[in-house]
Amino acid sequence: MSERSLRGKTAIAGIGETTYYRHGKSPDSEFKLALEAIVRACEDAGVSPRDVDGFASYGNDRSDGPRLAAALGVKELRFSNMFWGGGGGGVCGAVGNASAAVATGMADCVIAFRSLAQGQFARYGRSGGSPLVGGDDAFLFPYGLMSPAQRFAMKVTRFMHDHGIGQNALRAISLACYHHAQNNPNAVMQGRPLDEAAYDASRWIIEPHFHLYDCCQENDGAAAVLVVPAEQARDLRHAPAYVLACGQGADHRSAAPVHNMPDYPGSHFRSLAPRLYAMAKLAPADIGIVQCYENFTGGVLMSLVEHGLVAADAANEVLVKDNLIAPNGGMPLNTSGGNLAECYMHGLELVIESVRQMRGTAINQVKRNEAAIIIGGPMVTPVSSLILGSEATL
Repeated sequence: MSERSLRGKTAIAGIGETTYYRHGKSPDSEFKLALEAIVRACEDAGVSPRDVDGFASYGNDRSDGPRLAAALGVKELRFSNMFWGGGGGGVCGAVGNASAAVATGMADCVIAFRSLAQGQFARYGRSGGSPLVGGDDAFLFPYGLMSPAQRFAMKVTRFMHDHGIGQNALRAISLACYHHAQNNPNAVMQGRPLDEAAYDASRWIIEPHFHLYDCCQENDGAAAVLVVPAEQARDLRHAPAYVLACGQGADHRSAAPVHNMPDYPGSHFRSLAPRLYAMAKLAPADIGIVQCYENFTGGVLMSLVEHGLVAADAANEVLVKDNLIAPNGGMPLNTSGGNLAECYMHGLELVIESVRQMRGTAINQVKRNEAAIIIGGPMVTPVSSLILGSEATL
């Protein structure tokens, strides 16, 4: 029996993104933004949008596949998929689902995408008034625990306490993201540099660990990647970024209600990460490109630990700004600015930046660019991660 694996069977051959806007500032509709990003991904690969035959998204994206197919003039729609769960937990899962469809012959040319224009709709993640709530919210809302920042801060505080990790580690993550964004013309926070004093002086969002600059932005825009069979990718315009592995899911009972999961202070990657590396046939030390979803800096901290990229007892020493910035840091992180400073496109911009790094065309280019890890949506359920590799990793 052949090995069941995605490793090396598909590749990202095209990337596309719109201008990124502040929340509610896009001049275009959410659907138009999605179409723009998809067309740009096809142009980047040298593929006609009419040849796309599948779509995969996440975060309850409103731009559904059949409608996109009609607008693009797709010849035949063969795959249409949505990853369960809110926020960015599904960013890598959507790319993985697109890859699975291509690898199994269900489709040949699949777009994974995310689109947001929150001026048309309610702000993402904002808690609204309701006369009736159910599920977890029924146990949390009466005590004022409503926002994602409030819920996630409890886990982060416990984790940092258990491992003796200081605020400086979170500050370094934020400073690195803002540092990289200053060189990125499409970063919403370009021209707004951040230093230690400004970080420390920024208002608390949730004490004792989340300052303003520990929290992601809210933005409008769209991003897309085109996934095709590996053998086809080799004949297209750019060196392929091969999908070596995708993992999705969650730890045992991580969705248990009211913060009652057995392994409480974590980001839900403990069981996923070993499976991810096993499929990729790589180890954490082989990874030169690290893009980790920042809903909050504390989630990055826990995710890096759970993926074996940083040891918890070494976090205070490893997570310093100089070690996290390109090109000379030991582990350059979120090299286009990430959710904190480039754009909160629910993490798909992190996938695009990984492909640019592997092509050698990134603005903040890293030195080791043969393997990339993208970590999606820590602390939500389910989560997902992705490893991409060059020809040399196969």
